Amino acid sequence: MVLSRVSMVQAWGGLLRSHLLPSAILWGHPDMGQSRLLSLALVSIFLLRATERTFLGVRQQPLHYLARRARSCSAPDTSAMSSVSFSHVHIYCDALKDLAEYKKLEEKLNEFGRQPLDNVAAGRDAWLALASSHGNPVTGERDPQKWTGHKQDVVEQMLVGLGWRVTGFGQTASTRSVAVTSSDNEGVKFVITAHKDKSMADFASADGHPAAKRQKSEKEAFDHLGESHLERFSQHQAGRQGVAVLGFQVNSGELDGIVAKYAEKHPKLLPPGMPKEYPGVRILEVYAYYQGEKNTTEVDCGTMLRFVECSDQNADHSVLPGIEKVPATFDPSSLPAYCDHWVSNVVSRRGFLDTLEDTLGFSPKVDFNAGVVAAGEAQIESTVTGNEPGTFIANDQIALKVYLPINNALSEVGHVHLYLQEIGQGVQHIASRVADLPALVQRANDWRRMTGAGVSFLSIPRSYYGSLTQKYLHKVAGLDDAMAQKVLASLKAASVVDASDIVDLDVSKEKIMAALPEGCDEDLVIHILRARYGNLYALLRDNIGEETYLRIVRNNVLVDVQGEDLLMQIFTSSILQRAPGEEAPFLEFIQRVCSDRKDPVSGEPRPIKAGCGGFGIRNFLTLFLSIEVSKATKARGEAEAAGNLGLANYYGSMVDAFTSQLDESNPVLTAISDAMTAEGEALEAGNGPEAAKWAEEKARGQQKLQEISKKYKEHMRSLRERAPVEA
Repeated sequence: MVLSRVSMVQAWGGLLRSHLLPSAILWGHPDMGQSRLLSLALVSIFLLRATERTFLGVRQQPLHYLARRARSCSAPDTSAMSSVSFSHVHIYCDALKDLAEYKKLEEKLNEFGRQPLDNVAAGRDAWLALASSHGNPVTGERDPQKWTGHKQDVVEQMLVGLGWRVTGFGQTASTRSVAVTSSDNEGVKFVITAHKDKSMADFASADGHPAAKRQKSEKEAFDHLGESHLERFSQHQAGRQGVAVLGFQVNSGELDGIVAKYAEKHPKLLPPGMPKEYPGVRILEVYAYYQGEKNTTEVDCGTMLRFVECSDQNADHSVLPGIEKVPATFDPSSLPAYCDHWVSNVVSRRGFLDTLEDTLGFSPKVDFNAGVVAAGEAQIESTVTGNEPGTFIANDQIALKVYLPINNALSEVGHVHLYLQEIGQGVQHIASRVADLPALVQRANDWRRMTGAGVSFLSIPRSYYGSLTQKYLHKVAGLDDAMAQKVLASLKAASVVDASDIVDLDVSKEKIMAALPEGCDEDLVIHILRARYGNLYALLRDNIGEETYLRIVRNNVLVDVQGEDLLMQIFTSSILQRAPGEEAPFLEFIQRVCSDRKDPVSGEPRPIKAGCGGFGIRNFLTLFLSIEVSKATKARGEAEAAGNLGLANYYGSMVDAFTSQLDESNPVLTAISDAMTAEGEALEAGNGPEAAKWAEEKARGQQKLQEISKKYKEHMRSLRERAPVEA
């Protein structure tokens, strides 16, 4: 069955309604480090599994390798491309508890998940009651109201917040490692390694033998779990915890070809002694980045890429040799998650792109140039690269394609620059895809509020969803400027609308009607209520109801539409963060709702493509600006608390400027997205003139976006030059 855009949105609305419990109001926890988290969220909008049609329609002035392909409109040459796929992510952290502690926590969580959790208050009581039978494993009982994102045990966060489980465990003489996965064996795999606390007693492995004692003689047997790698990573990442290795699966027989390409074109990135040989497994590890430009600068010895070639598909290890499989039971609310994309912040974006093209045959898919992604003076460039294995996804959850978004800073202002300055090059965030994002968000927020553990999600400024302005009232309700101003003044006096033009999310029709000037009718009330989610309504119209719109806003879920496909996304607070305000990695979760398409010639259903729903172009710049709004808002609040009116006014002016840029950019971004969709459909249909028409429309939108960016860049520079000394 072919689903129209309308019916797809209706189906999506039904999905939201069925999975958001009426009894629970969901929101991200107000973490004190939230503004820094927002700073990390930028490139997550690359939700990219970008299709060929998005590749053909993003950049106004493509890079040389994009230009060659776009002119020919031909399929990429896959002959030199390695058939790598996502395998695992390897995190290095400060410390890990013993396996027995994590298993005790899992048992308690599974028991908790079997109980009826009708509301948060009852759930909190049920959790506390379990302490008598299950104790308080890992970090013990905590007050949910005091939850913060820093100093967290990252394994506990995944077990509690996401419902994942420890499915592998290994120890060397100096390190301890766990494998944490979702409930599907083909889903996400996180290997987490830390120095083993030698003051702690050695703990028994699953078969009852002291793991450390048994493996002491095998210290050198599993190089990828060695202590020297933790020390090396720490030295090159400002001593921080982080995502140290991106792991890929390689088809049998292809590893030698990758080794040869690195040896030929990028020998600096190839450490001696590679690849390593294990029974049934060969592992190649290479350094991911140069310190600057490729070949001409030295190697950045922090982050690595790992390629795993298995000749024995029935190996008894979990993810990697040296990590034994561990039985695990998942609670009923746990959702499987799958790799979607992994994002790097680098000094030389072009250098990393070229390296991946030289060694793996990767090619750029989507490219954002200067001026398109900007918030005031902060500017970046970003490109998504990946492979083309020449096949569609048989199972729409399991990823055959690899996509690696890469971004670099173009200014010495903004969060990408700050990340590189504070930590260095590295992996900014890991994005995973789930089949039911609302259920994941609900579970994580509720369980954190009941247990005092898990993850929180960043908050998006309400202006992303909609606001009530004179312009809005003129456009949707037909009011002239004088009447619109009068209406706004009355609503603000009644606290229906705040000073930032945001409508109270819980306001009633009766309160609005009572606040309006005489002569206003109920139709105006409807428009005012709709302003709470006006930007989303412009996309989805009446295909979902008010209750669903409000749940989207309450839960800070980002929504985008491309053609007949829908995209939802959300970002966690930082993980692996030691102190508030520090730069640190984070996680992203997305859901893609794909329409059923038929081939126009044969009438047969088309296979679902990776990346349906596009890459969230509306959300990309929106979130970039939202990051800066959040930082300036926090600074304004701190200045007000300190009684510094001048500094508060300065940061207030920054908030106003970023919000205005957001408001001006939103309709332009929507127009670009629509033009890209129409261009892609015309190209698929072989209609060159129609595709060219929409390409021109897209280019005009990009030009308009650059003009807006330039305008606010100059405005922000002017503000900064007049800033108080304390700023």
